[in-house]
Amino acid sequence: MVLRDGGTALIRPITPDDAERLVAFYELVSDESKYYRFFAPYPRLSDRDVRRFTHHDYVDRVGLAATVGGEFIATVRYDRVDETGRAAADSGAGGSAQAEVAFLVRDDHQGRGVASALLEHIAAVARERGIQRFIAEVMPANNKMIKVFTDAGYSQHRSFEDGSVHLTFDLEPTERSLAVMSAREQRAEGRSVRRLLAPGSVAVIGASRSPRGAGRRVLESLRSCGFTGRVYAVNRELPGGEREIGGVPAHRSVKDVPEDLDLAVVAVPASQVHALARECGEAGVQGLVVLTADFSRDEQRELVRLARSYGTRVIGPNAFGLMNTAPEVRLNATLSPEMPARGRVGLFTQSGAIGIALLAGLHQRGIGLSSFVSAGNRADVSGNDVLQHWDDDPDTDVALLYLESIGNPRKFTRLARRIAARKPVVVVKGARHSGSAPPPGHAAPVSTTPVATVTTLLRQAGVVMVDTVTELLDAGALLVSQPLPAGPRTAILGNAESLGLLSYDAALAGELRPQPVRDLGTSATPGEYRQALRDALEDPETDAVVVTVIPWVGDTPVAELADALREASEGADKPVTVVHLAIEGLDAALAGHGIPSYPAPERAVRALSEASRYARWRREAENPGRVPEFEADEAAASELLARAAADAAGAGAPDTTGKADAEAAEPATAAGGGEAAAPPGPARTADVSAARRGESAAGDGEAEGTGTGETSGTEGTGAEGTGAEGTGTEETSRTEETSGHAPGGPSGTAAGAVTPVAATASTTSPVPRPASDRSPGVTLGAEDTAALLACYGIVVQPTIPAPGPEEAAAAAARLGYPVALKTTAPHLRHRADLGGVRLDISSESELRRAHAELTEAFGDSGGMRPVVQTMAPRGVDTVVRAAFDPTIGAVLSFGLAGTPSELLEDVAHRLVPVTDKDAAELVRAIRSAPILFGWRGAQPVDVASLEELLLRVSRLLHDHPGVVAVDLEPVVVASRGHTVLGATVRVAEPSPRADLGRRSLPAY
Repeated sequence: MVLRDGGTALIRPITPDDAERLVAFYELVSDESKYYRFFAPYPRLSDRDVRRFTHHDYVDRVGLAATVGGEFIATVRYDRVDETGRAAADSGAGGSAQAEVAFLVRDDHQGRGVASALLEHIAAVARERGIQRFIAEVMPANNKMIKVFTDAGYSQHRSFEDGSVHLTFDLEPTERSLAVMSAREQRAEGRSVRRLLAPGSVAVIGASRSPRGAGRRVLESLRSCGFTGRVYAVNRELPGGEREIGGVPAHRSVKDVPEDLDLAVVAVPASQVHALARECGEAGVQGLVVLTADFSRDEQRELVRLARSYGTRVIGPNAFGLMNTAPEVRLNATLSPEMPARGRVGLFTQSGAIGIALLAGLHQRGIGLSSFVSAGNRADVSGNDVLQHWDDDPDTDVALLYLESIGNPRKFTRLARRIAARKPVVVVKGARHSGSAPPPGHAAPVSTTPVATVTTLLRQAGVVMVDTVTELLDAGALLVSQPLPAGPRTAILGNAESLGLLSYDAALAGELRPQPVRDLGTSATPGEYRQALRDALEDPETDAVVVTVIPWVGDTPVAELADALREASEGADKPVTVVHLAIEGLDAALAGHGIPSYPAPERAVRALSEASRYARWRREAENPGRVPEFEADEAAASELLARAAADAAGAGAPDTTGKADAEAAEPATAAGGGEAAAPPGPARTADVSAARRGESAAGDGEAEGTGTGETSGTEGTGAEGTGAEGTGTEETSRTEETSGHAPGGPSGTAAGAVTPVAATASTTSPVPRPASDRSPGVTLGAEDTAALLACYGIVVQPTIPAPGPEEAAAAAARLGYPVALKTTAPHLRHRADLGGVRLDISSESELRRAHAELTEAFGDSGGMRPVVQTMAPRGVDTVVRAAFDPTIGAVLSFGLAGTPSELLEDVAHRLVPVTDKDAAELVRAIRSAPILFGWRGAQPVDVASLEELLLRVSRLLHDHPGVVAVDLEPVVVASRGHTVLGATVRVAEPSPRADLGRRSLPAY
């Protein structure tokens, strides 16, 4: 986890092997902290105490420790207690829903946010074990500890009893508690990156006298850029008596450096990196930039584990380095000899080669940088961390990212949505079509959600998604230098009508609304350009202007033209872009005035189109809509799902979860971040629907209060009770929202857990496949499916199996004519084009004839599985699907039914929960939407009814994380109402979301 000051610590379970660590830890705690913990002087722990505090059953009694360098810096524990306060183990109250919680933090680590982070972790562990509330006793003088609980944001009750403050607080996350965690997370992760970008001292390990070595090149980059801190070279083969390399002090070991180091750049063979990481950790180095490549996955994981055990962050392996152009820092810890100009663009890349290209491209366009991070395999520090830094960085106005993998799309989306509300986030995604696996060395969980769908969801979060590195630079150049357009209306003017017409066509293709081209004539002067641009900018019917220029006959007045365009656009609140062909020097002249220029109209208009789309998103984000309240029998649905899960477990349902693959991709960790093996123990999975409810709320909140209290407790000397002690500061740790769990939890050693973990990612069609094709867990039977959906007001048209003509006739008599006869075998479902459907059957004789025809065409009933169903009103056939992906959350999808829509990838997506505005947009987002609104004189269908259905499906998945997939196909939308003709639901035991109650680094 990342702490309030940007440092890190490891959270793990306390085990019997920790007895000596616990005693050593307690000896370093002050007498005052011990007094607050036990409400009495308590100088040392007895053998009985040590045993009690190191032996846990991980259900009724759980203990966690925060460690740095293997040493305890803080502990937390809870004991389940009955209504009288007696421990459950003593009273037999194993089903009690409350527990007493206690903290102790070493004095030299108080104020770093350790206790608040531990509270989040222990609360998540408790929820997973059915505990609904914590109680704590705090001494009245310990106001700072009381503030820890108050600032956590949980609903609480406070009273004064027997000379102490009695606190009771519910563990169900609230909007405020999730907002507090998000705000703390942002501050901590942002500070963690800022510490790396603004070091006071840097050591280059592996710097040699050879000017061609990577270490020496970084050393020269640091020197030539004017770095304001101290620089040291470290080379274990430094000859005796030599004290410098390249003009900087040199040492054989990090331990020999005469001051504490903030940052170390590692450029040695991979076989030496682990030993150096340990040495740096013992020396207190805060960050490692590992340039070395060629790590196996296991070696990479071990490096990160080792660094984290000392509280050290890692950039890399295979990193290119990092830069900070702030005049008070001027850091260039990269292999690039050139320091970019100061500017307001932040740049993150995973590829060093792409990083070099982007740096060169920005330089050529005259665009300066605020900071640059190239993280290589991003085993630790990722784009999410850097986004957290840019979020409140006053020196960064635009964030540019080149990503080859997204380790946590759910978190990335949440962060991007929050940041994009204030500053643009532009992303180009590499390796989109290279297969299901991430690039070698990249720590990224795989996903069942198609890449195109993820791209769509990122756009909905406000991310400016582009396809190429060139487009990344084009969009960045416009967004950092020009105001956002207020709309799509685009004026086009210039001295060549042909170039203007090309711009016009590109604008139409880019969803802009171009105005008629204004041709100034080939002899237009700079003064005429000035006046034409001024007129266009003053026109209330114009939102943006594209200026086109071709060379003059004779010398082109480059400086005069650039000055004219600057004078006309200066102070305007509308963006201006320039397209010119082969006019030497014009790019630089315009860049000096902050006007972006492009060598082709398509590039200029594409950048303007992205800016317009982003501006529209920002305007609409101010009114996101609301999630309507529907009458739903949530309790009945929960009971049905619990019964279905029990039946599946009793029947020995096969594990279709892909759990082994998931563990290989993203192993679970104890307590959401610890590395120790999870001690065995049964676990109950709490209802985690609040996780979905809280995701959006967790993005914008601010933590309230900055107290620094450290200790509290209820135990008298030698008593069996527990106490509490902690810090009430703005403490924060990093949440990658992975699937780590507490000891014995669903991804620990608890048996029978069915976790919805994806198998492989799809890189082809963005059309979600039916739940039965790809989702984990078990498929509900038809009766349970209909009953579950009915709990949310979704009625499925009943079907009756008709294996033979007699059964078909009986079914039709029961349902009433007219009826439909259709096949439901997997290879025939939803394939009316194969002839497996007969509609509007109005008599028994007609039904028997249809049954015979199907039998002749497809074989016996076992091969086609015929059913009889009441005819629905005529309308438009649609498909509503929803599925839960562990990397991005629940996704709701909509499209028209039929093969053409799937082949054309005409499907729209939204993240759950959807608002009424989302539902309306979802229906209208598909290209075939006009069919729903009266295309070619047809009667419009009941779109309002369809939108309500989408909202109800969203609510179902939102309320019940165990529902991992819903397919409604087809849904016939008529002029009044809709009819669901087919439904499939898959369920699996929910995997508690880490963002529900703990902040942690990705599992390594």
